[in-house]
Amino acid sequence: AYLLVVDGFIIQSPDNAGLLSAGAQLFALYGSRFAEDAAHGLVLTAKSRRYGARAICLEHEPACNWSGLKYDRFVAELAEVDRRQTDVLYAYAVSWLSHLDAASSDWAAVGELPWVQAAMNRVMELDESHDDGGVHVYLGILNALRPPALGGQPDVAKAHFERSIALSNGSDLSAKVEYARRYARMMFDRELHDRLLTEVLNSPVEVPGRTLFNVLAKQEAVEL
Repeated sequence: AYLLVVDGFIIQSPDNAGLLSAGAQLFALYGSRFAEDAAHGLVLTAKSRRYGARAICLEHEPACNWSGLKYDRFVAELAEVDRRQTDVLYAYAVSWLSHLDAASSDWAAVGELPWVQAAMNRVMELDESHDDGGVHVYLGILNALRPPALGGQPDVAKAHFERSIALSNGSDLSAKVEYARRYARMMFDRELHDRLLTEVLNSPVEVPGRTLFNVLAKQEAVEL
């Protein structure tokens, strides 16, 4: 129902970057966590990505031409985004990543990951505490996607996860779940893995703005 409400607001105010950013993040969440099947998730995250792209285009006109840019040029363009545009850049990056995750069987989509990581890095440069350090969770995931033998950077991933936990004072339980799932399992560190998940299971979920994410994180901790 909330998705429909947000869609309605966007139809009424199609040039409202704040609404588009909210829609991008909401559809990213729903498409990646609640979609009934992979095809449905792909449709929802595609809408998320469209909303994110429109939002950054409205707030930062050069972004309207970002699609298809070569990597070095894209990184140079990101340097022109300023702190006032952190929120829309973050929504843009989150929505893009959620869509790539939904399309992970498509090698062309996987090839776009460096561009998403560059966008996340720029968010971190602008305001690493944005979303209580949530950008560090995404950067931790991106750096832990591959094992060390295939070029992954687990030490960098670990540093991002720990920084996210510090910035949220441990209130973002999803950071600990992803730290356990993405880093501890890859490194076969069972002690760290079980400690992180035990902390999640013993933590309260009710945190302003994070309760839903924390409920989901606790469910995932039980499964892990």
